[in-house]
Amino acid sequence: MSQEEDPELAIIKARKMKQFKEKAALIEKINEDKTKTNATKMDDREILLKYLYDRGDEVLQLAELQYPIQTKIIVKRIVDLIKSGELDSLISGGELLAIFRSVGLRIRVDTNIRIDDHGKFISFGEKLKEGI
Repeated sequence: MSQEEDPELAIIKARKMKQFKEKAALIEKINEDKTKTNATKMDDREILLKYLYDRGDEVLQLAELQYPIQTKIIVKRIVDLIKSGELDSLISGGELLAIFRSVGLRIRVDTNIRIDDHGKFISFGEKLKEGI
């Protein structure tokens, strides 16, 4: 009896091992696919960051915080233009802000006007108060 059970056990063990290997391969494939999609999304942002100057990265970051879904779509479209060669110049922060505003996204950017007053920078509001 024990001799007949050993081959059966070996077959069952082999079948289970095959199932475990298939499951592990499937999980590994799913993880690779997720990594590839995340890498593609990051690549678009990184490509755009290479073309931004003059506070463009700040505008992009504010846009991502305020309008995350719309920003991803716009970033993808800009990167498509860059890849196709239609857009080959650098994009300033002001130009990027104008792009977002042209599609109806009002990105709120904190601005500070500072004035040089005898070697010391003071805000425009403080300068006005001094003048009164």
